Amino acid sequence: MKAVLLLSGGLDSYTAGAMAKADGYELYALTIRYGQVHVREVEAARRVAAALPAVRHLELDVPLSKIGGSALVGDGEIPKDRLLTASDIPSTYVPARNTVFLSLAMAWAEVVGAGAVVIGVNALDYSGYPDCRPEYLRAFEQVAALATRAGVEGQALKILAPLLQLSKADIIRRGLALGVDYGLTLSCYDPDAAGRPCGHCDSCRLRAQGFEQAGAMDPAL
Repeated sequence: MKAVLLLSGGLDSYTAGAMAKADGYELYALTIRYGQVHVREVEAARRVAAALPAVRHLELDVPLSKIGGSALVGDGEIPKDRLLTASDIPSTYVPARNTVFLSLAMAWAEVVGAGAVVIGVNALDYSGYPDCRPEYLRAFEQVAALATRAGVEGQALKILAPLLQLSKADIIRRGLALGVDYGLTLSCYDPDAAGRPCGHCDSCRLRAQGFEQAGAMDPAL
């Protein structure tokens, strides 16, 4: 079995990839340089792809920063120390990012003969992002069935989101049980020039909370 893994270099995508690997999938890792201000995550993605290991690691330039509309591509400051229980859509939401990424993964899946795309979205910790919801992922599977030769010929593409209903602590526990080295990852939205996490953005704080609740130390610190 083959699967395309959308790999950011963060904790979630690494864990999702490790879970798919444990389920017997050969992984083709896809990393998108979309103009993110935390572009150092691409270096982390290379480390993770080697560690999994992926059969191949493809990096694509898709400059969503030219469209703008998100703090993650330089439109405004990265929010710090927000309430983690806030229900509003944060300024780090990148318009249509997962749709763009899944479309590219779907195209590559057809080329390499993969029957699944693995994505590390999580509906519990990122409930403010509309493209992390179960109904969105189900709808994209329908798009893949209608828009691809493989789908028309009855080889429906699966969208695998193994972290969807897990807490961050549970994600970390699953990863540690699979031997994931979280020291290879970068989750921060605003790392310094040396790649050190800021500790105050949403992603850093959710990660810290997850490790604390999982009763584990974060090796990236």
